[in-house]
Amino acid sequence: MSCSSNSIDNKNCKFLLDIGVNVAVNLNLPQYSQLQFTGNSAYVANAGNGGIIVAFTGADYLAWDAADPNHPQSECSVLVNSGLNATCGCDDKNTYSLVTGAPLNNGTLQCSLRNYRVTVSGNTLLISN
Repeated sequence: MSCSSNSIDNKNCKFLLDIGVNVAVNLNLPQYSQLQFTGNSAYVANAGNGGIIVAFTGADYLAWDAADPNHPQSECSVLVNSGLNATCGCDDKNTYSLVTGAPLNNGTLQCSLRNYRVTVSGNTLLISN
C-alpha cells in the first residue's frame, strides 16, 4: 500500500494573485446604497485581482474577489454581480454564490471565490485580507 500526499496540486486554483486588500466602502455613497437592502451586492473597482464584490445577506456583509478563480485573468473573467450571485463573462458563464463563494452551475469547478474580511464601522465597511 502506498502513501499519497493530501495536498493536491491543482493548477486551476492558482489563477488569483495574493494581493493586499485594504478598502473602505462608505455606505452613504450612491454607488453603494443598494447594500442597505437584503439580497443586494455592489462592485468595488481597483482592488484585489478583479475588483471586489460586496454582498449583504441581511445579517452579514460579505466580500469576494471579483476575479473568477477558475480562469486565467482576462477581460471576460471578471465577475458581474446580480443580487447574491455573480457570473463571469467568459463562454462558460461560471456562476458563484455570494453567500458561500461556491460555484453554482458547474459541478466540475474546483475553486471557490476568494473571501475578504469585512468589519463594519458605523456606515463604513472596512475590507481587508
